[in-house]
Amino acid sequence: MDDLLIRSRRAVLPDGERPAAVSVRDGRITAVSDYAEGAPAAASVDLGDVALLPGLVDTHVHVNEPGRTEWEGFATATRAAAAGGVTTLVDMPLNSLPPTVDPAALKAKREAARGACAVDVGFWGGAVPGNLAELRPLHDLGVLGFKCFASDSGVPEFPPLSHEEMRAAFREIASFGGLVIVHAEDPAALSPPSGGGYPEFLASRPASAEVRAVQRVVRLAEETGVRAHILHLSAAGCLDVLAEARGAGLPVTAETCPHYLTLTAGEAVGTAFKCCPPIRGAANRELLWQGLADGLISCVVTDHSPCTPELKRGDFATAWGGVSSLQLGLPVVWTAARERGHRLDEVVRWMSEAPAALAAVPRKGGIVVGNDADLVAFAPDETLTVDPAALHHRHPVTPYEGRTLTGAVQTTWLRGGPAGGGGRLLRREGP
Repeated sequence: MDDLLIRSRRAVLPDGERPAAVSVRDGRITAVSDYAEGAPAAASVDLGDVALLPGLVDTHVHVNEPGRTEWEGFATATRAAAAGGVTTLVDMPLNSLPPTVDPAALKAKREAARGACAVDVGFWGGAVPGNLAELRPLHDLGVLGFKCFASDSGVPEFPPLSHEEMRAAFREIASFGGLVIVHAEDPAALSPPSGGGYPEFLASRPASAEVRAVQRVVRLAEETGVRAHILHLSAAGCLDVLAEARGAGLPVTAETCPHYLTLTAGEAVGTAFKCCPPIRGAANRELLWQGLADGLISCVVTDHSPCTPELKRGDFATAWGGVSSLQLGLPVVWTAARERGHRLDEVVRWMSEAPAALAAVPRKGGIVVGNDADLVAFAPDETLTVDPAALHHRHPVTPYEGRTLTGAVQTTWLRGGPAGGGGRLLRREGP
Protein backbone atom coordinates (compact mmCIF):
# COMPACT_ATOMS: atom_id res chain seq x y z
CA MET A 1 0.00 0.00 0.00
CA ASP A 2 1.20 3.51 -0.81
CA ASP A 3 1.79 6.02 1.97
CA LEU A 4 -0.21 8.88 0.47
CA LEU A 5 -2.66 9.58 -2.34
CA ILE A 6 -3.35 13.19 -3.37
CA ARG A 7 -6.14 14.04 -5.79
CA SER A 8 -6.67 17.36 -7.52
CA ARG A 9 -8.87 18.48 -10.38
CA ARG A 10 -6.08 20.90 -11.27
CA ALA A 11 -2.87 18.87 -11.15
CA VAL A 12 -0.11 20.60 -13.10
CA LEU A 13 1.78 17.87 -14.93
CA PRO A 14 4.55 18.06 -17.55
CA ASP A 15 1.96 17.77 -20.33
CA GLY A 16 -0.35 20.42 -18.87
CA GLU A 17 -3.09 20.81 -16.29
CA ARG A 18 -5.68 18.07 -15.75
CA PRO A 19 -7.46 16.11 -13.01
CA ALA A 20 -5.14 13.51 -11.54
CA ALA A 21 -4.32 11.34 -8.54
CA VAL A 22 -0.71 11.18 -7.37
CA SER A 23 0.50 8.18 -5.37
CA VAL A 24 3.46 8.42 -3.00
CA ARG A 25 5.54 5.72 -1.33
CA ASP A 26 8.82 6.08 0.57
CA GLY A 27 9.09 9.71 -0.43
CA ARG A 28 8.82 9.15 -4.19
CA ILE A 29 5.98 9.47 -6.69
CA THR A 30 4.94 5.95 -7.65
CA ALA A 31 2.03 6.67 -10.01
CA VAL A 32 0.11 9.48 -11.66
CA SER A 33 -3.42 8.27 -12.39
CA ASP A 34 -6.78 9.62 -13.43
CA TYR A 35 -8.52 11.63 -10.74
CA ALA A 36 -11.02 8.90 -9.89
CA GLU A 37 -8.36 6.20 -9.75
CA GLY A 38 -5.27 5.72 -7.65
CA ALA A 39 -4.09 2.76 -5.60
CA PRO A 40 -5.14 2.44 -1.94
CA ALA A 41 -2.98 4.45 0.44
CA ALA A 42 -2.55 4.81 4.17
CA ALA A 43 -3.63 8.45 3.88
CA SER A 44 -5.46 10.35 1.18
CA VAL A 45 -6.13 14.01 0.43
CA ASP A 46 -8.67 15.37 -2.05
CA LEU A 47 -7.82 18.95 -2.97
CA GLY A 48 -10.83 19.37 -5.24
CA ASP A 49 -10.25 22.53 -7.29
CA VAL A 50 -7.13 23.55 -5.37
CA ALA A 51 -4.19 23.06 -7.74
CA LEU A 52 -1.47 20.49 -7.13
CA LEU A 53 1.95 21.71 -8.26
CA PRO A 54 5.43 20.25 -8.11
CA GLY A 55 7.51 21.94 -5.44
CA LEU A 56 9.25 25.06 -6.70
CA VAL A 57 13.01 25.05 -7.22
CA ASP A 58 14.66 28.39 -6.41
CA THR A 59 18.22 28.38 -7.68
CA HIS A 60 19.05 31.93 -6.54
CA VAL A 61 18.94 32.34 -2.75
CA HIS A 62 21.41 34.13 -0.46
CA VAL A 63 21.22 32.34 2.89
CA ASN A 64 24.32 34.17 4.24
CA GLU A 65 25.17 31.53 6.85
CA PRO A 66 27.77 31.05 8.31
CA GLY A 67 29.31 34.40 9.06
CA ARG A 68 26.39 36.73 8.38
CA THR A 69 23.62 34.74 10.04
CA GLU A 70 22.28 37.99 11.48
CA TRP A 71 21.24 38.75 7.87
CA GLU A 72 19.52 35.38 7.28
CA GLY A 73 20.17 31.71 8.03
CA PHE A 74 19.28 28.20 6.92
CA ALA A 75 16.51 27.75 9.49
CA THR A 76 14.71 31.00 8.65
CA ALA A 77 15.31 30.94 4.90
CA THR A 78 14.13 27.36 4.45
CA ARG A 79 11.09 27.95 6.66
CA ALA A 80 10.14 30.87 4.40
CA ALA A 81 10.78 28.69 1.36
CA ALA A 82 8.43 25.96 2.62
CA ALA A 83 5.71 28.52 3.34
CA GLY A 84 6.05 29.76 -0.23
CA GLY A 85 5.90 26.36 -1.94
CA VAL A 86 9.66 26.15 -2.53
CA THR A 87 10.90 22.65 -1.73
CA THR A 88 14.43 23.00 -3.11
CA LEU A 89 16.72 26.01 -2.99
CA VAL A 90 20.29 26.51 -4.10
CA ASP A 91 22.43 28.72 -1.89
CA MET A 92 24.66 31.39 -3.40
CA PRO A 93 28.37 31.28 -2.50
CA LEU A 94 28.71 34.87 -1.28
CA ASN A 95 27.59 36.96 1.68
CA SER A 96 28.51 34.05 3.93
CA LEU A 97 31.88 34.08 5.69
CA PRO A 98 33.81 32.32 4.36
CA PRO A 99 32.42 32.46 0.83
CA THR A 100 32.11 29.07 -0.90
CA VAL A 101 35.28 29.32 -2.98
CA ASP A 102 37.23 26.27 -1.77
CA PRO A 103 36.50 22.84 -0.25
CA ALA A 104 37.03 24.03 3.33
CA ALA A 105 34.44 26.76 2.89
CA LEU A 106 31.98 24.29 1.35
CA LYS A 107 32.47 22.02 4.36
CA ALA A 108 31.75 24.95 6.71
CA LYS A 109 28.62 25.79 4.72
CA ARG A 110 27.32 22.22 4.89
CA GLU A 111 28.04 21.99 8.60
CA ALA A 112 26.06 25.18 9.19
CA ALA A 113 23.13 23.84 7.16
CA ARG A 114 23.06 20.27 8.47
CA GLY A 115 19.94 19.63 10.55
CA ALA A 116 18.65 23.19 10.13
CA CYS A 117 16.77 22.96 6.83
CA ALA A 118 13.03 22.69 6.29
CA VAL A 119 13.52 22.00 2.56
CA ASP A 120 16.27 20.49 0.42
CA VAL A 121 19.33 22.67 -0.20
CA GLY A 122 22.05 22.58 -2.82
CA PHE A 123 25.10 24.80 -3.15
CA TRP A 124 26.76 26.91 -5.81
CA GLY A 125 30.52 27.36 -5.72
CA GLY A 126 32.24 30.64 -6.47
CA ALA A 127 34.78 31.66 -9.11
CA VAL A 128 36.90 34.55 -7.87
CA PRO A 129 40.42 35.81 -8.62
CA GLY A 130 43.00 33.31 -7.41
CA ASN A 131 40.82 30.22 -6.92
CA LEU A 132 41.12 28.64 -10.36
CA ALA A 133 42.72 25.52 -8.85
CA GLU A 134 39.78 25.10 -6.46
CA LEU A 135 37.07 24.85 -9.12
CA ARG A 136 37.52 21.19 -10.06
CA PRO A 137 37.75 20.04 -6.41
CA LEU A 138 34.53 21.93 -5.63
CA HIS A 139 32.88 20.30 -8.66
CA ASP A 140 34.04 16.88 -7.48
CA LEU A 141 32.54 17.61 -4.05
CA GLY A 142 29.12 18.19 -5.61
CA VAL A 143 28.52 21.92 -6.07
CA LEU A 144 25.96 22.51 -8.81
CA GLY A 145 27.94 25.16 -10.68
CA PHE A 146 29.98 28.32 -10.19
CA LYS A 147 28.98 31.93 -9.72
CA CYS A 148 31.12 34.84 -10.79
CA PHE A 149 30.73 38.61 -11.02
CA ALA A 150 31.69 40.88 -13.88
CA SER A 151 31.39 43.90 -11.54
CA ASP A 152 31.75 44.60 -7.82
CA SER A 153 29.75 42.10 -5.75
CA GLY A 154 29.14 44.43 -2.81
CA VAL A 155 31.28 42.35 -0.42
CA PRO A 156 35.09 42.52 -0.49
CA GLU A 157 35.68 38.80 0.05
CA PHE A 158 34.02 37.93 -3.29
CA PRO A 159 35.72 40.14 -5.90
CA PRO A 160 34.81 40.21 -9.61
CA LEU A 161 36.74 38.51 -12.38
CA SER A 162 38.62 40.52 -14.96
CA HIS A 163 38.07 39.63 -18.60
CA GLU A 164 41.13 37.37 -18.67
CA GLU A 165 40.25 35.78 -15.33
CA MET A 166 36.74 35.10 -16.61
CA ARG A 167 38.12 33.49 -19.76
CA ALA A 168 40.38 31.24 -17.67
CA ALA A 169 37.54 30.28 -15.31
CA PHE A 170 35.18 29.54 -18.20
CA ARG A 171 37.82 27.37 -19.86
CA GLU A 172 38.47 25.44 -16.66
CA ILE A 173 34.78 24.92 -15.91
CA ALA A 174 34.18 23.78 -19.50
CA SER A 175 36.95 21.20 -19.14
CA PHE A 176 34.86 19.21 -16.64
CA GLY A 177 31.44 19.97 -18.11
CA GLY A 178 30.43 22.43 -15.42
CA LEU A 179 28.01 25.35 -15.39
CA VAL A 180 28.93 28.99 -14.81
CA ILE A 181 26.34 31.53 -13.64
CA VAL A 182 27.16 35.19 -14.09
CA HIS A 183 26.17 38.48 -12.50
CA ALA A 184 26.45 40.39 -15.76
CA GLU A 185 26.98 44.13 -15.43
CA ASP A 186 29.93 45.81 -17.16
CA PRO A 187 31.83 47.85 -14.54
CA ALA A 188 32.93 50.36 -17.16
CA ALA A 189 29.28 51.37 -17.65
CA LEU A 190 28.53 51.76 -13.92
CA SER A 191 29.04 54.91 -11.87
CA PRO A 192 28.39 56.09 -8.30
CA PRO A 193 24.87 57.52 -7.92
CA SER A 194 24.83 61.31 -8.16
CA GLY A 195 22.22 61.51 -5.40
CA GLY A 196 20.17 59.45 -2.98
CA GLY A 197 16.96 59.10 -4.97
CA TYR A 198 15.84 56.21 -7.14
CA PRO A 199 16.27 58.07 -10.47
CA GLU A 200 19.93 58.70 -9.63
CA PHE A 201 20.45 55.08 -8.61
CA LEU A 202 18.81 53.82 -11.80
CA ALA A 203 20.92 56.11 -13.95
CA SER A 204 24.07 54.80 -12.25
CA ARG A 205 23.36 51.25 -13.47
CA PRO A 206 22.08 51.67 -17.05
CA ALA A 207 20.72 48.89 -19.22
CA SER A 208 23.82 49.20 -21.40
CA ALA A 209 25.89 47.78 -18.52
CA GLU A 210 23.91 44.55 -18.70
CA VAL A 211 23.89 44.38 -22.48
CA ARG A 212 27.66 44.79 -22.73
CA ALA A 213 28.32 42.20 -20.03
CA VAL A 214 25.94 39.66 -21.57
CA GLN A 215 27.62 40.17 -24.94
CA ARG A 216 30.96 39.38 -23.28
CA VAL A 217 29.60 36.22 -21.64
CA VAL A 218 28.20 35.04 -24.98
CA ARG A 219 31.54 35.62 -26.73
CA LEU A 220 33.42 33.72 -24.02
CA ALA A 221 30.89 30.87 -24.08
CA GLU A 222 31.42 30.57 -27.83
CA GLU A 223 35.20 30.64 -27.36
CA THR A 224 35.42 28.17 -24.46
CA GLY A 225 32.35 25.98 -24.94
CA VAL A 226 31.22 26.48 -21.35
CA ARG A 227 27.55 26.32 -20.35
CA ALA A 228 26.72 29.82 -19.15
CA HIS A 229 23.67 31.24 -17.41
CA ILE A 230 22.84 34.93 -16.97
CA LEU A 231 21.55 35.76 -13.52
CA HIS A 232 18.69 38.15 -12.60
CA LEU A 233 18.22 39.71 -16.04
CA SER A 234 16.60 43.13 -15.67
CA ALA A 235 17.38 44.86 -18.98
CA ALA A 236 15.17 43.80 -21.89
CA GLY A 237 17.86 45.03 -24.28
CA CYS A 238 19.72 41.79 -23.54
CA LEU A 239 17.01 39.72 -25.22
CA ASP A 240 18.37 40.34 -28.72
CA VAL A 241 21.79 39.16 -27.57
CA LEU A 242 20.25 36.00 -26.12
CA ALA A 243 18.26 35.40 -29.30
CA GLU A 244 21.45 35.60 -31.35
CA ALA A 245 23.19 33.20 -28.99
CA ARG A 246 20.33 30.74 -29.23
CA GLY A 247 20.28 31.03 -33.00
CA ALA A 248 23.98 30.17 -33.03
CA GLY A 249 23.34 27.12 -30.84
CA LEU A 250 25.35 28.42 -27.91
CA PRO A 251 24.65 26.96 -24.43
CA VAL A 252 23.64 30.30 -22.87
CA THR A 253 20.47 30.67 -20.79
CA ALA A 254 18.99 33.39 -18.59
CA GLU A 255 16.71 33.97 -15.63
CA THR A 256 14.73 36.89 -14.29
CA CYS A 257 13.10 37.60 -10.94
CA PRO A 258 9.62 38.38 -9.59
CA HIS A 259 10.53 42.01 -8.85
CA TYR A 260 11.60 42.69 -12.43
CA LEU A 261 8.35 41.18 -13.71
CA THR A 262 6.00 43.00 -11.35
CA LEU A 263 7.52 46.24 -10.04
CA THR A 264 8.55 49.40 -11.88
CA ALA A 265 10.99 52.23 -11.26
CA GLY A 266 8.12 54.62 -10.60
CA GLU A 267 6.97 52.50 -7.66
CA ALA A 268 10.34 52.51 -5.90
CA VAL A 269 9.35 54.65 -2.94
CA GLY A 270 11.70 53.07 -0.39
CA THR A 271 14.95 51.14 -0.19
CA ALA A 272 13.12 47.80 0.05
CA PHE A 273 12.99 48.18 -3.77
CA LYS A 274 16.76 48.52 -4.18
CA CYS A 275 18.53 45.69 -5.98
CA CYS A 276 21.33 45.26 -8.50
CA PRO A 277 20.71 45.30 -11.39
CA PRO A 278 17.87 47.74 -10.74
CA ILE A 279 14.14 47.55 -11.32
CA ARG A 280 13.46 49.44 -14.56
CA GLY A 281 10.46 50.97 -16.33
CA ALA A 282 7.07 49.52 -17.23
CA ALA A 283 7.84 49.10 -20.95
CA ASN A 284 11.01 47.18 -20.08
CA ARG A 285 8.98 44.98 -17.71
CA GLU A 286 6.54 43.99 -20.46
CA LEU A 287 9.42 43.06 -22.76
CA LEU A 288 10.74 40.72 -20.08
CA TRP A 289 7.35 38.98 -20.06
CA GLN A 290 7.66 38.63 -23.83
CA GLY A 291 11.13 37.17 -23.35
CA LEU A 292 9.63 34.53 -21.07
CA ALA A 293 6.89 33.75 -23.56
CA ASP A 294 9.49 33.42 -26.34
CA GLY A 295 11.71 31.15 -24.26
CA LEU A 296 14.67 33.55 -24.24
CA ILE A 297 14.34 33.68 -20.46
CA SER A 298 13.86 30.19 -19.04
CA CYS A 299 13.70 30.60 -15.26
CA VAL A 300 12.03 32.84 -12.70
CA VAL A 301 13.85 32.73 -9.35
CA THR A 302 13.81 35.14 -6.44
CA ASP A 303 17.39 36.34 -5.87
CA HIS A 304 16.34 36.45 -2.21
CA SER A 305 19.07 38.72 -0.82
CA PRO A 306 18.23 39.88 2.71
CA CYS A 307 20.23 41.90 5.20
CA THR A 308 19.66 43.51 8.57
CA PRO A 309 17.12 46.36 8.69
CA GLU A 310 19.94 48.76 9.57
CA LEU A 311 21.64 48.07 6.22
CA LYS A 312 18.40 48.86 4.39
CA ARG A 313 18.14 52.28 6.03
CA GLY A 314 19.41 55.45 4.41
CA ASP A 315 18.88 56.25 0.75
CA PHE A 316 19.31 54.53 -2.60
CA ALA A 317 22.98 55.51 -2.74
CA THR A 318 23.91 53.86 0.56
CA ALA A 319 21.39 51.08 1.37
CA TRP A 320 22.13 47.40 0.75
CA GLY A 321 20.78 46.20 -2.58
CA GLY A 322 18.59 43.12 -2.36
CA VAL A 323 14.91 42.13 -2.49
CA SER A 324 13.57 39.51 -0.07
CA SER A 325 10.75 37.50 -1.65
CA LEU A 326 11.45 33.81 -1.07
CA GLN A 327 8.06 33.23 0.57
CA LEU A 328 6.12 35.40 -1.89
CA GLY A 329 7.55 34.50 -5.29
CA LEU A 330 4.77 32.16 -6.40
CA PRO A 331 1.76 34.40 -5.68
CA VAL A 332 3.62 37.49 -6.91
CA VAL A 333 4.42 35.87 -10.26
CA TRP A 334 1.04 34.15 -10.60
CA THR A 335 -0.83 37.40 -9.92
CA ALA A 336 0.99 39.15 -12.75
CA ALA A 337 1.08 36.13 -15.08
CA ARG A 338 -2.67 35.51 -15.04
CA GLU A 339 -3.30 39.21 -15.74
CA ARG A 340 -1.31 38.72 -18.94
CA GLY A 341 -3.08 35.52 -19.97
CA HIS A 342 -0.41 33.04 -18.89
CA ARG A 343 -1.38 29.63 -17.53
CA LEU A 344 -0.43 28.00 -14.28
CA ASP A 345 1.57 25.32 -16.08
CA GLU A 346 3.74 28.06 -17.61
CA VAL A 347 4.49 29.44 -14.15
CA VAL A 348 5.41 25.93 -13.01
CA ARG A 349 7.76 25.56 -15.97
CA TRP A 350 9.50 28.85 -15.13
CA MET A 351 9.69 28.31 -11.37
CA SER A 352 10.12 24.53 -10.99
CA GLU A 353 10.93 22.57 -14.12
CA ALA A 354 13.45 24.95 -15.73
CA PRO A 355 15.42 25.80 -12.57
CA ALA A 356 15.65 22.09 -11.70
CA ALA A 357 16.97 21.39 -15.19
CA LEU A 358 19.41 24.31 -15.06
CA ALA A 359 21.09 23.10 -11.88
CA ALA A 360 20.57 19.40 -12.72
CA VAL A 361 18.96 18.90 -9.33
CA PRO A 362 18.07 15.20 -9.25
CA ARG A 363 14.44 14.06 -9.02
CA LYS A 364 12.97 17.56 -8.80
CA GLY A 365 10.91 19.87 -10.97
CA GLY A 366 7.86 17.87 -11.99
CA ILE A 367 5.06 15.54 -10.93
CA VAL A 368 6.68 12.51 -12.56
CA VAL A 369 6.93 8.88 -11.47
CA GLY A 370 10.26 8.40 -9.74
CA ASN A 371 10.66 12.01 -8.69
CA ASP A 372 10.69 13.06 -5.07
CA ALA A 373 7.14 13.71 -3.84
CA ASP A 374 7.78 17.43 -3.41
CA LEU A 375 4.29 18.87 -3.91
CA VAL A 376 2.32 22.03 -3.27
CA ALA A 377 -1.39 22.65 -2.76
CA PHE A 378 -1.95 26.08 -4.30
CA ALA A 379 -5.29 27.90 -4.31
CA PRO A 380 -4.97 29.94 -7.53
CA ASP A 381 -8.05 32.12 -6.98
CA GLU A 382 -7.58 32.92 -3.29
CA THR A 383 -6.39 36.42 -2.45
CA LEU A 384 -3.97 37.49 0.25
CA THR A 385 -2.62 40.80 1.46
CA VAL A 386 1.09 40.82 2.20
CA ASP A 387 1.65 41.28 5.92
CA PRO A 388 5.32 41.40 6.96
CA ALA A 389 4.38 39.83 10.30
CA ALA A 390 3.44 36.64 8.43
CA LEU A 391 6.81 36.30 6.68
CA HIS A 392 9.30 33.74 7.95
CA HIS A 393 12.62 35.07 6.70
CA ARG A 394 14.69 36.64 9.44
CA HIS A 395 13.97 40.30 8.69
CA PRO A 396 10.50 40.82 7.14
CA VAL A 397 11.44 43.72 4.88
CA THR A 398 9.62 43.54 1.54
CA PRO A 399 8.60 45.89 -1.27
CA TYR A 400 5.33 43.93 -1.50
CA GLU A 401 4.06 45.06 1.90
CA GLY A 402 0.33 45.79 1.74
CA ARG A 403 -0.14 44.46 -1.79
CA THR A 404 -3.06 42.18 -2.55
CA LEU A 405 -1.94 39.07 -4.42
CA THR A 406 -3.84 36.23 -6.03
CA GLY A 407 -2.92 32.67 -5.17
CA ALA A 408 -2.11 31.13 -1.80
CA VAL A 409 0.04 28.18 -0.79
CA GLN A 410 -2.06 25.93 1.45
CA THR A 411 0.22 22.93 2.01
CA THR A 412 3.77 22.02 1.04
CA TRP A 413 4.93 18.40 1.05
CA LEU A 414 8.60 17.40 1.06
CA ARG A 415 9.03 13.80 -0.07
CA GLY A 416 5.42 13.16 0.85
CA GLY A 417 5.63 14.56 4.37
CA PRO A 418 4.87 18.03 5.67
CA ALA A 419 7.65 20.46 4.81
CA GLY A 420 9.23 22.03 7.85
CA GLY A 421 11.85 19.50 8.80
CA GLY A 422 14.05 16.84 7.29
CA GLY A 423 15.49 18.90 4.48
CA ARG A 424 18.45 17.22 2.82
CA LEU A 425 21.72 18.67 1.55
CA LEU A 426 21.99 17.98 -2.18
CA ARG A 427 25.05 17.21 -4.26
CA ARG A 428 25.49 17.22 -7.99
CA GLU A 429 25.10 13.74 -9.41
CA GLY A 430 27.03 12.37 -12.36
CA PRO A 431 30.58 12.89 -13.63
